[in-house]
Amino acid sequence: MAKEKSRLGTEPVYDARTLGKPRMLILGLQHMFAMFGATVLVPIIVSGSYGLPLSVQTTLFFAGIGTLFFHLCTKLQVPAFLGSSFAYLGGFMAIGQLDSGPYAAMTGEEKLPYALGGIVVAGLLYLILALLFKVVGPQRVMRFFPPIVTGPMIILIGLSLAGTAVSNASTCWPLALLAIAVIVVANIWGKGMVKIIPILLGVVIPYIVALCLGMVDFAQVGEVSPVGLPPFVLAKFDVTAILVMAPIAIAAMMEHIGDMSAISATCGKNFIADPGLHRTLLGDGIATALAGLFGGPANTTYGENTGVLALSRVYDPRVVRLAALYAVILSFSPKFAAVISSIPTAIIGGVSFILYGMISAVGVRNVVENRVDLTQSRNLIVAAVMFVCGLGFSGGITFTVGGATITLTALAIAALAGVILNAILPGKDYTFGTDATSDASADLGRY
Repeated sequence: MAKEKSRLGTEPVYDARTLGKPRMLILGLQHMFAMFGATVLVPIIVSGSYGLPLSVQTTLFFAGIGTLFFHLCTKLQVPAFLGSSFAYLGGFMAIGQLDSGPYAAMTGEEKLPYALGGIVVAGLLYLILALLFKVVGPQRVMRFFPPIVTGPMIILIGLSLAGTAVSNASTCWPLALLAIAVIVVANIWGKGMVKIIPILLGVVIPYIVALCLGMVDFAQVGEVSPVGLPPFVLAKFDVTAILVMAPIAIAAMMEHIGDMSAISATCGKNFIADPGLHRTLLGDGIATALAGLFGGPANTTYGENTGVLALSRVYDPRVVRLAALYAVILSFSPKFAAVISSIPTAIIGGVSFILYGMISAVGVRNVVENRVDLTQSRNLIVAAVMFVCGLGFSGGITFTVGGATITLTALAIAALAGVILNAILPGKDYTFGTDATSDASADLGRY
């Protein structure tokens, strides 16, 4: 027992079975807590702020199922958990605000399947990139998505959401400010597990305060049963929704590469080489497409769980798969989902203040860590055009092709402008994989 305890405290553990089943179960629970706050926050924001009724139950179900599929695709080697991606929040918001063409008369419930269809196509783009990585190599593919394109794209995703955070927080500023304060304190001064779960604490502590002040409505909680199937929604496909969601996959794929680098560094193994980036992208893409097909948000590898790996020094993927099983089990409780949905809007606004700003800050970090030379005119032009497109075309551009009405949102326009300008302007100076930070600079999952 003494030797076992010493190993857990000082040496990395690659086979958690040596620690015994009780410890394995607890380690899996720790991974579930780490991902939980951020994962359920996505459907709460999408439902409450954007009017698209994304289910907490379905989100948890596909976070668990998607993680298990990812592990199968990566030969059970990579200890990664796949939770809800914040990168697609801007896409959900844009689709919720669409009021032209066939979307003019739609309710949020009717728009949701089209948003999910866009996520399915975004997931399929992962599969295409995985195939290209396998066939032609990452260097040739990644030259089209350098930090001068992905950085401004990530910055714009955060900025496009800023108004929603202020609007939600303004419903009760004291509650929102408490949520902000808890996240800041936990993230900056927290130790151990507290530092790993600031988002969860930023929701739970203000929620308890709101509960004590009588600000929580439990009417819906009493109306639902303790056990029930997640409400699956079948995706529908429309060119406009696809063009809203698909460009976001550019930033999300860069996030994936950053996470794989972070997990590799944490575990002391090169997962980008074995099982290979093409396999990890394949797993992430299948998880995202599967979730979108049946009613869940896009998935992404979670940096919070990478933090748990570093904290526990237990690098066995089995404990992450246990967390996935816990998520699936929780997804079969409508009453639990109703409790989550009762969180006051102001708390969501306060958490979003940090979250949305963090997304934009990560975009800035992307540019800084990769030493993007902004004294070069070509880089300034790419960034400048992307920012104006992303912030200027607030309503997007609507046009008709073959009788079909298509809307390009501001984020889609900015992404297309960035990729095209980067491809045609001379002076490209980015080579994928030549610097450690170049492969780990778009991680939207770490806080």
